[in-house]
Amino acid sequence: MFTTFSEAVAWIENSHRFGEKTDLTRMRNCCRMLGDPQDSFKSIHVAGTNGKGSTANYLKNILHAAGYKTGVYTSPYVVCFNERIGIGDAYIPDETIVRYANFLHDLWDRYYAETGDSITFFEIVTLMCFLWFRDEKIEWGVIEVGLGGLFDATNVILPEASCITNINFDHMKQLGNTLESIALNKLEIVKPYKPLVTTEDKDQLIPLFRTHCHEKHSPCIFVDAARATDVKIGEETSFTWNGERYDLRLTGAHQVKNAALAIETIRLLAEKQAIDVTPRNIYDGLRRTTWPGRFEIFNHRIILDGAHNIGAFETLEPAVKAVFPGKRVKCFFAMMKDKDHKAVIGLLDRFVDEFHFTAIDYHRAATAEELYLESSHPRKFVHPDCDAAFFELARLEDDEVLLVCGSLYFIAEIRKLLIR
Repeated sequence: MFTTFSEAVAWIENSHRFGEKTDLTRMRNCCRMLGDPQDSFKSIHVAGTNGKGSTANYLKNILHAAGYKTGVYTSPYVVCFNERIGIGDAYIPDETIVRYANFLHDLWDRYYAETGDSITFFEIVTLMCFLWFRDEKIEWGVIEVGLGGLFDATNVILPEASCITNINFDHMKQLGNTLESIALNKLEIVKPYKPLVTTEDKDQLIPLFRTHCHEKHSPCIFVDAARATDVKIGEETSFTWNGERYDLRLTGAHQVKNAALAIETIRLLAEKQAIDVTPRNIYDGLRRTTWPGRFEIFNHRIILDGAHNIGAFETLEPAVKAVFPGKRVKCFFAMMKDKDHKAVIGLLDRFVDEFHFTAIDYHRAATAEELYLESSHPRKFVHPDCDAAFFELARLEDDEVLLVCGSLYFIAEIRKLLIR
């Protein structure tokens, strides 16, 4: 029996990461054994390669501003494990995690004894989320997909609407090596007769979206973020959408896209009379949204960004140049070895003025030396001591900014140093 938060989280995080998964049988069985807690609230399902977490939090905060008791489920976390599951402005408490971990540990033992099959890490956390949301009697849950869509543990919900932010290359081992295969996997979150709202705009994928939704008898709404006008990007972002002015604390053109997706999803649900939301609720919900480690700016000159795939890095260069025009960019970089670091480094080589490579103490981390060798930058450096290098690099001249990126695990470590 777990008596402390650290014991409970250690068990969860050391659980088998990926079980054999050709369907959702294990997750459905577990939900049924728990009384199907995922059916106790209305939901919005959010998938996509990048922008899922921001979009989910925009949606949660708009619904919260409108007076609905709203939960949000996202991953991974940056600061603390509890970030994954929240209701309103509060994360799930430590003692609640301990209580549910003990309950789910008993379920794990029972299920293994009956089937010889192990409930996985993400299934445990997802079940914990569903249980807490049921027990707290939330009205709406905004549920972010963990990976892909088809066999993701969250794909047992029946949402009122689904959102897909975009399709890009990531997790190819699980989702396939083409944009079409990745899209088809994520499109499996669409449920019959329930609408899909998306900001995907690639010509090769739009027919795929239309066909898939047609087969499900599901409306498919494409949101064209280019319709946003008077866009101003600085340390904060503002834009006009359908004649309404919005201000975001999250910055970058990609955040305008995510916010537009949230606005149109809320508008659709309001038209269906599923919710009662005012323009002021939408403004307030977008305005109050923050998201640790996603183009997060400290001291006006240090940027922490958890970009970890090609699509995310493609939005990083224009964001840096828009917010810090004319500044010299020092880049402090570490990445996981199972990511496409060679392609990412090639993108960063183009626009950073200095490239500094390091590594964190994590079993999936690439070494600083192998990352260094993949760069063709004329001013590149290796730093064996991550912490010491950061404090040295953070001493910036007036015309310099420091971009810290490459992995959310890396960002989490640097963020602790900044907060401390």
